[in-house]
Amino acid sequence: MSGNSGSGANADKRPNELLGSWFVRSGWSKGELARQVNRRARQLGANHISTDTSRVRRWLDGENPREPIPRILSDLFSERFGCVVSIEDLGLRAARQSPSASGVDLPWTGPQTVALLSEFSRSDLMLARRGFLGTSLALSAGPSLIEPMQRWLVPTPASPVHVEPAPVADPRRPGRLSRPELDLLESTTRMFRQWDAQCGGGLRRKAVVGQLHEVTDLLQEPQPEATTRKLFKVAAELAELAGWMSYDVGLQPTAQKYFVLALHAAKEAGDKPLGSYVLSSMSRQMIHLGRPDDALELIHLAQYGSRDCASPRTQSMLYAMEARAYANMGQPGKTKRAVRMAEDTFAEADEWDEPDPDWIRFFSEAELHGENSHSFRDLAYVAGRSPTYASLAEPLMQRAVELFAKDGEHQRSYALNLIGMATVHLLRREPEESTSYATRAMEIAKKVRSERVNTRIRKTVDTAVRDHGDLTVVVDLGDQLAVDLPETAEAV
Repeated sequence: MSGNSGSGANADKRPNELLGSWFVRSGWSKGELARQVNRRARQLGANHISTDTSRVRRWLDGENPREPIPRILSDLFSERFGCVVSIEDLGLRAARQSPSASGVDLPWTGPQTVALLSEFSRSDLMLARRGFLGTSLALSAGPSLIEPMQRWLVPTPASPVHVEPAPVADPRRPGRLSRPELDLLESTTRMFRQWDAQCGGGLRRKAVVGQLHEVTDLLQEPQPEATTRKLFKVAAELAELAGWMSYDVGLQPTAQKYFVLALHAAKEAGDKPLGSYVLSSMSRQMIHLGRPDDALELIHLAQYGSRDCASPRTQSMLYAMEARAYANMGQPGKTKRAVRMAEDTFAEADEWDEPDPDWIRFFSEAELHGENSHSFRDLAYVAGRSPTYASLAEPLMQRAVELFAKDGEHQRSYALNLIGMATVHLLRREPEESTSYATRAMEIAKKVRSERVNTRIRKTVDTAVRDHGDLTVVVDLGDQLAVDLPETAEAV
Protein backbone atom coordinates (compact mmCIF):
# COMPACT_ATOMS: atom_id res chain seq x y z
CA MET A 1 0.00 0.00 0.00
CA SER A 2 1.19 3.48 -0.73
CA GLY A 3 1.19 5.94 2.13
CA ASN A 4 -1.80 4.44 3.93
CA SER A 5 -0.22 2.30 6.61
CA GLY A 6 0.92 3.62 9.94
CA SER A 7 -0.38 6.64 11.77
CA GLY A 8 0.32 10.32 12.11
CA ALA A 9 0.08 13.32 9.83
CA ASN A 10 3.24 12.55 7.86
CA ALA A 11 2.00 9.06 6.85
CA ASP A 12 -1.31 10.52 5.75
CA LYS A 13 0.44 13.09 3.54
CA ARG A 14 2.39 10.58 1.46
CA PRO A 15 0.82 10.45 -2.04
CA ASN A 16 -1.04 7.26 -2.96
CA GLU A 17 0.97 6.35 -6.05
CA LEU A 18 -1.08 3.24 -6.84
CA LEU A 19 -4.39 5.12 -6.86
CA GLY A 20 -2.72 7.92 -8.81
CA SER A 21 -1.53 5.49 -11.49
CA TRP A 22 -4.98 3.96 -12.00
CA PHE A 23 -6.54 7.42 -11.97
CA VAL A 24 -4.21 8.82 -14.64
CA ARG A 25 -4.74 5.80 -16.91
CA SER A 26 -8.53 6.06 -16.53
CA GLY A 27 -8.60 9.40 -18.30
CA TRP A 28 -11.12 10.75 -15.77
CA SER A 29 -10.90 14.19 -14.27
CA LYS A 30 -11.23 14.58 -10.51
CA GLY A 31 -14.72 15.96 -11.02
CA GLU A 32 -15.76 12.99 -13.20
CA LEU A 33 -14.54 10.50 -10.60
CA ALA A 34 -16.32 12.40 -7.82
CA ARG A 35 -19.59 12.36 -9.78
CA GLN A 36 -19.31 8.63 -10.46
CA VAL A 37 -18.62 7.89 -6.79
CA ASN A 38 -21.68 9.91 -5.77
CA ARG A 39 -23.85 8.20 -8.38
CA ARG A 40 -22.77 4.71 -7.29
CA ALA A 41 -23.27 5.62 -3.65
CA ARG A 42 -26.85 6.69 -4.42
CA GLN A 43 -27.47 3.41 -6.21
CA LEU A 44 -26.33 1.58 -3.08
CA GLY A 45 -28.48 3.73 -0.80
CA ALA A 46 -25.47 5.45 0.81
CA ASN A 47 -27.06 8.88 0.43
CA HIS A 48 -24.80 10.43 3.08
CA ILE A 49 -21.83 10.35 0.68
CA SER A 50 -21.10 13.61 -1.13
CA THR A 51 -17.73 13.63 -2.86
CA ASP A 52 -16.12 16.60 -4.63
CA THR A 53 -12.85 17.35 -6.43
CA SER A 54 -11.05 18.40 -3.25
CA ARG A 55 -11.96 15.07 -1.61
CA VAL A 56 -10.58 13.14 -4.62
CA ARG A 57 -7.40 15.22 -4.37
CA ARG A 58 -7.04 14.23 -0.71
CA TRP A 59 -7.37 10.54 -1.63
CA LEU A 60 -4.62 10.95 -4.22
CA ASP A 61 -2.52 12.74 -1.58
CA GLY A 62 -2.79 9.70 0.71
CA GLU A 63 -6.00 10.02 2.70
CA ASN A 64 -7.73 6.63 3.18
CA PRO A 65 -11.50 7.05 2.70
CA ARG A 66 -14.02 5.23 4.87
CA GLU A 67 -16.25 2.42 3.67
CA PRO A 68 -18.07 2.10 1.37
CA ILE A 69 -15.90 4.40 -0.78
CA PRO A 70 -12.92 1.98 -1.20
CA ARG A 71 -15.33 -0.67 -2.53
CA ILE A 72 -17.02 1.86 -4.81
CA LEU A 73 -13.64 2.91 -6.22
CA SER A 74 -12.72 -0.76 -6.73
CA ASP A 75 -15.96 -1.34 -8.67
CA LEU A 76 -15.56 1.79 -10.79
CA PHE A 77 -11.97 1.08 -11.81
CA SER A 78 -12.79 -2.61 -12.41
CA GLU A 79 -15.53 -1.61 -14.84
CA ARG A 80 -13.34 1.02 -16.49
CA PHE A 81 -10.49 -1.39 -17.23
CA GLY A 82 -12.49 -4.59 -17.72
CA CYS A 83 -10.65 -6.50 -15.01
CA VAL A 84 -10.81 -6.88 -11.25
CA VAL A 85 -9.08 -3.92 -9.58
CA SER A 86 -9.00 -4.68 -5.87
CA ILE A 87 -8.89 -2.23 -2.99
CA GLU A 88 -5.28 -3.25 -2.39
CA ASP A 89 -4.46 -2.56 -6.06
CA LEU A 90 -5.63 1.01 -5.41
CA GLY A 91 -3.36 1.35 -2.39
CA LEU A 92 -6.31 1.58 -0.02
CA ARG A 93 -7.04 -0.29 3.19
CA ALA A 94 -10.01 -2.64 3.30
CA ALA A 95 -12.18 -2.82 6.38
CA ARG A 96 -11.46 -5.86 8.56
CA GLN A 97 -13.98 -8.60 7.83
CA SER A 98 -15.00 -11.82 9.50
CA PRO A 99 -14.31 -14.96 7.43
CA SER A 100 -18.04 -15.58 7.05
CA ALA A 101 -18.62 -12.10 5.63
CA SER A 102 -15.85 -12.19 3.06
CA GLY A 103 -14.22 -14.61 0.69
CA VAL A 104 -15.57 -17.71 -1.01
CA ASP A 105 -13.56 -20.52 0.63
CA LEU A 106 -16.33 -21.71 2.95
CA PRO A 107 -16.92 -25.05 4.73
CA TRP A 108 -18.87 -27.57 2.62
CA THR A 109 -21.22 -28.78 5.36
CA GLY A 110 -24.99 -28.54 5.72
CA PRO A 111 -25.19 -26.76 9.08
CA GLN A 112 -22.59 -24.14 8.15
CA THR A 113 -24.21 -23.55 4.75
CA VAL A 114 -27.50 -22.84 6.53
CA ALA A 115 -25.81 -20.59 9.08
CA LEU A 116 -23.97 -18.59 6.41
CA LEU A 117 -27.08 -18.24 4.25
CA SER A 118 -29.02 -17.02 7.26
CA GLU A 119 -26.32 -14.58 8.36
CA PHE A 120 -25.71 -13.18 4.90
CA SER A 121 -29.36 -12.77 3.91
CA ARG A 122 -30.14 -11.13 7.26
CA SER A 123 -27.23 -8.70 6.84
CA ASP A 124 -28.35 -7.94 3.30
CA LEU A 125 -31.88 -7.13 4.44
CA MET A 126 -30.61 -4.94 7.27
CA LEU A 127 -27.76 -3.14 5.55
CA ALA A 128 -28.46 -3.04 1.81
CA ARG A 129 -30.57 0.09 2.19
CA ARG A 130 -27.52 1.93 3.53
CA GLY A 131 -25.15 0.41 0.97
CA PHE A 132 -22.66 -1.17 3.37
CA LEU A 133 -23.14 -4.84 2.54
CA GLY A 134 -22.50 -4.78 -1.20
CA THR A 135 -19.46 -2.55 -0.74
CA SER A 136 -17.87 -4.33 2.24
CA LEU A 137 -17.13 -7.56 0.38
CA ALA A 138 -14.18 -8.50 -1.76
CA LEU A 139 -14.55 -10.00 -5.22
CA SER A 140 -12.60 -13.21 -5.66
CA ALA A 141 -10.98 -14.18 -8.95
CA GLY A 142 -8.32 -16.54 -10.26
CA PRO A 143 -7.22 -19.51 -8.11
CA SER A 144 -8.77 -17.99 -4.95
CA LEU A 145 -12.16 -18.43 -6.66
CA ILE A 146 -11.67 -21.54 -8.79
CA GLU A 147 -9.98 -23.82 -6.24
CA PRO A 148 -12.72 -23.58 -3.57
CA MET A 149 -15.40 -24.15 -6.23
CA GLN A 150 -13.67 -27.35 -7.36
CA ARG A 151 -14.64 -28.88 -4.02
CA TRP A 152 -18.19 -29.01 -5.37
CA LEU A 153 -17.04 -32.24 -7.05
CA VAL A 154 -15.97 -33.92 -3.80
CA PRO A 155 -18.57 -36.62 -2.94
CA THR A 156 -20.91 -35.89 -0.06
CA PRO A 157 -20.64 -38.27 2.92
CA ALA A 158 -23.01 -41.22 2.61
CA SER A 159 -24.85 -40.42 5.82
CA PRO A 160 -27.02 -37.29 5.53
CA VAL A 161 -25.93 -34.30 7.56
CA HIS A 162 -28.82 -33.10 9.72
CA VAL A 163 -29.04 -29.55 10.91
CA GLU A 164 -29.40 -29.35 14.66
CA PRO A 165 -32.81 -28.01 15.68
CA ALA A 166 -33.06 -24.72 17.51
CA PRO A 167 -33.05 -25.16 21.31
CA VAL A 168 -36.49 -23.59 21.65
CA ALA A 169 -39.08 -24.33 18.98
CA ASP A 170 -41.10 -21.43 17.65
CA PRO A 171 -44.68 -22.07 18.86
CA ARG A 172 -46.06 -20.30 15.79
CA ARG A 173 -44.57 -22.95 13.48
CA PRO A 174 -45.55 -26.63 13.37
CA GLY A 175 -41.94 -27.57 12.48
CA ARG A 176 -42.56 -30.17 9.79
CA LEU A 177 -43.61 -28.90 6.39
CA SER A 178 -46.49 -30.47 4.51
CA ARG A 179 -46.34 -31.28 0.80
CA PRO A 180 -48.64 -28.34 -0.09
CA GLU A 181 -46.37 -25.97 1.87
CA LEU A 182 -43.31 -27.21 -0.05
CA ASP A 183 -45.20 -26.83 -3.32
CA LEU A 184 -46.05 -23.25 -2.37
CA LEU A 185 -42.38 -22.46 -1.69
CA GLU A 186 -41.42 -23.85 -5.09
CA SER A 187 -44.18 -21.95 -6.92
CA THR A 188 -43.18 -18.72 -5.15
CA THR A 189 -39.62 -19.20 -6.40
CA ARG A 190 -40.95 -19.66 -9.94
CA MET A 191 -42.96 -16.44 -9.57
CA PHE A 192 -39.89 -14.50 -8.42
CA ARG A 193 -37.96 -15.82 -11.42
CA GLN A 194 -40.70 -14.63 -13.79
CA TRP A 195 -40.69 -11.20 -12.18
CA ASP A 196 -36.93 -10.94 -12.64
CA ALA A 197 -37.14 -11.87 -16.34
CA GLN A 198 -39.90 -9.36 -16.96
CA CYS A 199 -38.97 -6.49 -14.64
CA GLY A 200 -35.22 -6.79 -14.01
CA GLY A 201 -33.34 -7.33 -10.78
CA GLY A 202 -34.00 -3.95 -9.21
CA LEU A 203 -37.66 -4.34 -8.34
CA ARG A 204 -37.96 -7.53 -6.27
CA ARG A 205 -34.45 -8.29 -5.05
CA LYS A 206 -35.20 -7.67 -1.39
CA ALA A 207 -38.33 -9.82 -1.59
CA VAL A 208 -36.23 -12.73 -2.85
CA VAL A 209 -33.64 -12.20 -0.10
CA GLY A 210 -36.44 -12.13 2.48
CA GLN A 211 -37.87 -15.40 1.17
CA LEU A 212 -34.40 -16.97 1.24
CA HIS A 213 -34.02 -15.96 4.89
CA GLU A 214 -37.38 -17.59 5.69
CA VAL A 215 -36.25 -20.83 4.06
CA THR A 216 -33.04 -20.86 6.13
CA ASP A 217 -35.26 -20.60 9.22
CA LEU A 218 -37.11 -23.71 8.06
CA LEU A 219 -33.81 -25.51 7.51
CA GLN A 220 -32.90 -24.93 11.16
CA GLU A 221 -35.96 -26.90 12.28
CA PRO A 222 -36.13 -30.72 12.41
CA GLN A 223 -37.39 -32.06 9.08
CA PRO A 224 -37.44 -35.46 7.36
CA GLU A 225 -34.41 -36.06 5.16
CA ALA A 226 -36.42 -35.72 1.91
CA THR A 227 -37.90 -32.42 3.07
CA THR A 228 -34.48 -31.09 4.07
CA ARG A 229 -33.14 -31.87 0.60
CA LYS A 230 -36.06 -30.09 -1.04
CA LEU A 231 -35.55 -27.08 1.23
CA PHE A 232 -31.87 -26.98 0.28
CA LYS A 233 -32.93 -27.06 -3.38
CA VAL A 234 -35.32 -24.12 -2.84
CA ALA A 235 -32.59 -22.27 -0.91
CA ALA A 236 -30.11 -22.87 -3.76
CA GLU A 237 -32.57 -21.54 -6.35
CA LEU A 238 -33.40 -18.47 -4.25
CA ALA A 239 -29.72 -17.76 -3.48
CA GLU A 240 -28.85 -18.05 -7.17
CA LEU A 241 -31.71 -15.70 -8.03
CA ALA A 242 -30.65 -13.22 -5.32
CA GLY A 243 -27.14 -13.37 -6.80
CA TRP A 244 -28.43 -12.88 -10.33
CA MET A 245 -30.55 -9.88 -9.29
CA SER A 246 -27.59 -8.40 -7.40
CA TYR A 247 -25.44 -8.85 -10.51
CA ASP A 248 -28.16 -7.19 -12.60
CA VAL A 249 -28.18 -4.04 -10.48
CA GLY A 250 -24.39 -3.81 -10.18
CA LEU A 251 -23.75 -5.29 -6.70
CA GLN A 252 -20.96 -7.56 -7.92
CA PRO A 253 -19.36 -8.79 -4.65
CA THR A 254 -22.82 -9.42 -3.15
CA ALA A 255 -23.79 -11.38 -6.26
CA GLN A 256 -20.69 -13.56 -6.06
CA LYS A 257 -21.33 -14.35 -2.40
CA TYR A 258 -24.90 -15.47 -3.14
CA PHE A 259 -23.71 -17.62 -6.06
CA VAL A 260 -21.15 -19.36 -3.84
CA LEU A 261 -23.75 -20.03 -1.14
CA ALA A 262 -26.19 -21.27 -3.80
CA LEU A 263 -23.59 -23.79 -5.00
CA HIS A 264 -23.14 -25.03 -1.44
CA ALA A 265 -26.91 -25.42 -1.02
CA ALA A 266 -27.23 -27.23 -4.38
CA LYS A 267 -24.58 -29.69 -3.21
CA GLU A 268 -26.52 -30.33 0.01
CA ALA A 269 -29.63 -30.90 -2.13
CA GLY A 270 -27.74 -33.44 -4.24
CA ASP A 271 -28.77 -31.55 -7.38
CA LYS A 272 -25.80 -31.53 -9.79
CA PRO A 273 -27.62 -29.89 -12.74
CA LEU A 274 -28.71 -27.04 -10.46
CA GLY A 275 -25.11 -26.70 -9.28
CA SER A 276 -23.96 -26.48 -12.89
CA TYR A 277 -26.51 -23.72 -13.48
CA VAL A 278 -25.15 -21.75 -10.51
CA LEU A 279 -21.62 -22.12 -11.89
CA SER A 280 -22.84 -20.84 -15.27
CA SER A 281 -24.19 -17.70 -13.54
CA MET A 282 -20.80 -17.22 -11.90
CA SER A 283 -19.22 -17.65 -15.33
CA ARG A 284 -21.41 -14.90 -16.82
CA GLN A 285 -20.33 -12.59 -14.05
CA MET A 286 -16.65 -13.34 -14.70
CA ILE A 287 -17.10 -12.53 -18.41
CA HIS A 288 -18.77 -9.26 -17.40
CA LEU A 289 -15.79 -8.48 -15.14
CA GLY A 290 -13.23 -9.17 -17.88
CA ARG A 291 -12.10 -12.57 -16.55
CA PRO A 292 -12.94 -14.98 -19.42
CA ASP A 293 -10.24 -17.43 -18.28
CA ASP A 294 -12.01 -17.77 -14.92
CA ALA A 295 -15.35 -18.03 -16.73
CA LEU A 296 -14.04 -20.93 -18.80
CA GLU A 297 -12.74 -22.77 -15.71
CA LEU A 298 -16.15 -22.42 -14.05
CA ILE A 299 -18.01 -23.68 -17.13
CA HIS A 300 -15.71 -26.68 -17.51
CA LEU A 301 -16.28 -27.46 -13.83
CA ALA A 302 -20.05 -27.24 -14.42
CA GLN A 303 -19.87 -29.48 -17.49
CA TYR A 304 -17.77 -32.11 -15.76
CA GLY A 305 -19.87 -32.13 -12.60
CA SER A 306 -23.18 -32.59 -14.42
CA ARG A 307 -21.97 -34.64 -17.40
CA ASP A 308 -24.06 -37.70 -16.55
CA CYS A 309 -27.29 -36.01 -15.44
CA ALA A 310 -27.88 -32.61 -17.10
CA SER A 311 -30.64 -32.35 -19.69
CA PRO A 312 -29.84 -31.40 -23.31
CA ARG A 313 -31.23 -27.90 -22.68
CA THR A 314 -28.89 -27.42 -19.73
CA GLN A 315 -25.93 -28.86 -21.64
CA SER A 316 -26.71 -26.55 -24.57
CA MET A 317 -26.69 -23.53 -22.25
CA LEU A 318 -23.31 -24.60 -20.85
CA TYR A 319 -21.86 -24.95 -24.37
CA ALA A 320 -23.18 -21.48 -25.24
CA MET A 321 -21.46 -20.05 -22.17
CA GLU A 322 -18.28 -21.93 -23.09
CA ALA A 323 -18.44 -20.19 -26.47
CA ARG A 324 -18.80 -16.79 -24.77
CA ALA A 325 -15.69 -17.47 -22.70
CA TYR A 326 -13.63 -18.61 -25.70
CA ALA A 327 -14.81 -15.59 -27.71
CA ASN A 328 -13.66 -13.20 -25.02
CA MET A 329 -10.33 -15.02 -24.94
CA GLY A 330 -9.98 -14.43 -28.70
CA GLN A 331 -10.12 -18.11 -29.74
CA PRO A 332 -12.35 -18.28 -32.86
CA GLY A 333 -11.88 -21.99 -33.61
CA LYS A 334 -12.95 -23.11 -30.13
CA THR A 335 -15.74 -20.51 -30.12
CA LYS A 336 -17.23 -21.88 -33.34
CA ARG A 337 -16.98 -25.46 -32.08
CA ALA A 338 -18.79 -24.58 -28.84
CA VAL A 339 -21.48 -22.68 -30.80
CA ARG A 340 -22.07 -25.78 -32.96
CA MET A 341 -22.25 -28.00 -29.87
CA ALA A 342 -24.79 -25.64 -28.29
CA GLU A 343 -26.95 -25.76 -31.42
CA ASP A 344 -26.68 -29.53 -31.88
CA THR A 345 -27.42 -30.29 -28.24
CA PHE A 346 -30.36 -27.87 -28.14
CA ALA A 347 -31.90 -29.78 -31.07
CA GLU A 348 -32.14 -32.82 -28.75
CA ALA A 349 -34.10 -30.95 -26.03
CA ASP A 350 -37.54 -31.94 -27.34
CA GLU A 351 -36.60 -35.63 -27.26
CA TRP A 352 -35.66 -35.54 -23.56
CA ASP A 353 -37.95 -37.82 -21.56
CA GLU A 354 -38.17 -35.77 -18.37
CA PRO A 355 -39.50 -32.22 -17.93
CA ASP A 356 -36.83 -29.58 -17.52
CA PRO A 357 -36.60 -27.77 -14.16
CA ASP A 358 -38.01 -24.27 -14.12
CA TRP A 359 -34.61 -22.60 -13.70
CA ILE A 360 -33.51 -23.63 -17.23
CA ARG A 361 -36.84 -22.79 -18.89
CA PHE A 362 -35.44 -19.36 -19.85
CA PHE A 363 -33.02 -21.03 -22.27
CA SER A 364 -35.27 -20.94 -25.31
CA GLU A 365 -34.44 -20.86 -29.02
CA ALA A 366 -34.33 -17.07 -28.72
CA GLU A 367 -31.82 -17.25 -25.85
CA LEU A 368 -29.68 -19.78 -27.74
CA HIS A 369 -29.45 -17.50 -30.79
CA GLY A 370 -28.84 -14.49 -28.55
CA GLU A 371 -25.94 -16.13 -26.69
CA ASN A 372 -24.30 -17.44 -29.86
CA SER A 373 -24.65 -14.10 -31.62
CA HIS A 374 -23.07 -12.36 -28.65
CA SER A 375 -20.15 -14.81 -28.89
CA PHE A 376 -19.49 -13.75 -32.49
CA ARG A 377 -20.02 -10.10 -31.56
CA ASP A 378 -17.49 -10.45 -28.72
CA LEU A 379 -15.05 -12.12 -31.14
CA ALA A 380 -15.45 -9.13 -33.45
CA TYR A 381 -14.42 -6.76 -30.65
CA VAL A 382 -11.46 -8.90 -29.57
CA ALA A 383 -10.33 -9.13 -33.21
CA GLY A 384 -10.21 -5.34 -33.59
CA ARG A 385 -13.83 -4.72 -34.68
CA SER A 386 -13.69 -7.48 -37.30
CA PRO A 387 -16.49 -7.15 -39.90
CA THR A 388 -16.25 -10.90 -40.57
CA TYR A 389 -17.37 -11.89 -37.08
CA ALA A 390 -19.92 -9.06 -36.99
CA SER A 391 -21.45 -10.59 -40.14
CA LEU A 392 -21.69 -13.98 -38.39
CA ALA A 393 -23.38 -12.33 -35.41
CA GLU A 394 -26.00 -10.37 -37.33
CA PRO A 395 -28.39 -13.11 -38.57
CA LEU A 396 -28.36 -14.91 -35.22
CA MET A 397 -28.98 -11.66 -33.34
CA GLN A 398 -31.76 -10.73 -35.75
CA ARG A 399 -33.49 -14.06 -35.15
CA ALA A 400 -33.16 -13.62 -31.38
CA VAL A 401 -34.71 -10.15 -31.58
CA GLU A 402 -37.61 -11.45 -33.67
CA LEU A 403 -38.34 -14.26 -31.21
CA PHE A 404 -38.03 -12.08 -28.11
CA ALA A 405 -40.38 -9.52 -29.67
CA LYS A 406 -43.12 -12.18 -29.46
CA ASP A 407 -42.20 -13.09 -25.87
CA GLY A 408 -43.81 -10.78 -23.33
CA GLU A 409 -42.08 -12.43 -20.37
CA HIS A 410 -38.34 -12.03 -21.01
CA GLN A 411 -38.23 -8.27 -21.48
CA ARG A 412 -34.71 -7.79 -20.17
CA SER A 413 -33.36 -10.37 -22.64
CA TYR A 414 -35.25 -8.57 -25.42
CA ALA A 415 -33.60 -5.27 -24.45
CA LEU A 416 -30.13 -6.85 -24.25
CA ASN A 417 -30.48 -8.37 -27.72
CA LEU A 418 -31.73 -5.08 -29.18
CA ILE A 419 -28.58 -3.49 -27.75
CA GLY A 420 -26.61 -6.37 -29.24
CA MET A 421 -28.06 -5.56 -32.68
CA ALA A 422 -27.16 -1.90 -32.17
CA THR A 423 -23.54 -2.84 -31.44
CA VAL A 424 -23.37 -5.18 -34.44
CA HIS A 425 -24.51 -2.35 -36.73
CA LEU A 426 -21.88 -0.07 -35.19
CA LEU A 427 -19.25 -2.71 -35.93
CA ARG A 428 -20.50 -2.77 -39.52
CA ARG A 429 -20.30 1.06 -39.71
CA GLU A 430 -24.09 1.39 -40.01
CA PRO A 431 -24.93 4.11 -37.46
CA GLU A 432 -28.49 4.81 -38.67
CA GLU A 433 -29.55 1.17 -38.19
CA SER A 434 -27.74 1.11 -34.85
CA THR A 435 -29.66 4.12 -33.50
CA SER A 436 -32.95 2.50 -34.50
CA TYR A 437 -32.25 -0.58 -32.35
CA ALA A 438 -30.83 1.47 -29.49
CA THR A 439 -33.98 3.60 -29.42
CA ARG A 440 -36.16 0.48 -29.18
CA ALA A 441 -33.94 -0.84 -26.38
CA MET A 442 -34.35 2.41 -24.44
CA GLU A 443 -38.14 2.09 -24.61
CA ILE A 444 -37.93 -1.28 -22.85
CA ALA A 445 -35.17 -0.16 -20.47
CA LYS A 446 -37.49 2.50 -19.04
CA LYS A 447 -39.74 -0.32 -17.79
CA VAL A 448 -37.04 -2.79 -16.75
CA ARG A 449 -35.11 -2.10 -13.53
CA SER A 450 -31.73 -3.34 -14.70
CA GLU A 451 -28.51 -1.39 -14.26
CA ARG A 452 -26.88 -3.94 -16.57
CA VAL A 453 -29.24 -2.98 -19.40
CA ASN A 454 -28.81 0.74 -18.70
CA THR A 455 -25.01 0.48 -18.62
CA ARG A 456 -24.88 -1.39 -21.93
CA ILE A 457 -27.14 1.18 -23.58
CA ARG A 458 -24.99 4.03 -22.28
CA LYS A 459 -21.79 2.37 -23.54
CA THR A 460 -23.35 1.73 -26.96
CA VAL A 461 -24.60 5.29 -27.28
CA ASP A 462 -21.22 6.65 -26.12
CA THR A 463 -19.53 4.58 -28.85
CA ALA A 464 -21.98 5.85 -31.47
CA VAL A 465 -21.38 9.46 -30.42
CA ARG A 466 -17.61 8.95 -30.44
CA ASP A 467 -17.55 7.34 -33.90
CA HIS A 468 -20.46 9.11 -35.62
CA GLY A 469 -21.05 12.28 -33.60
CA ASP A 470 -21.46 14.33 -36.76
CA LEU A 471 -24.77 12.61 -37.63
CA THR A 472 -28.02 14.21 -36.48
CA VAL A 473 -29.64 10.85 -35.63
CA VAL A 474 -26.72 10.01 -33.33
CA VAL A 475 -26.82 13.42 -31.61
CA ASP A 476 -30.57 13.01 -31.12
CA LEU A 477 -30.00 9.55 -29.65
CA GLY A 478 -27.57 10.96 -27.09
CA ASP A 479 -30.07 13.65 -26.13
CA GLN A 480 -32.84 11.06 -25.80
CA LEU A 481 -30.64 8.90 -23.56
CA ALA A 482 -30.25 11.77 -21.09
CA VAL A 483 -34.05 12.10 -20.95
CA ASP A 484 -35.07 8.42 -20.89
CA LEU A 485 -32.28 6.96 -18.72
CA PRO A 486 -30.91 9.68 -16.44
CA GLU A 487 -28.16 8.44 -14.18
CA THR A 488 -30.26 8.17 -11.03
CA ALA A 489 -30.45 5.64 -8.23
CA GLU A 490 -31.68 2.11 -8.86
CA ALA A 491 -33.76 0.31 -6.25
CA VAL A 492 -31.88 -2.66 -4.81
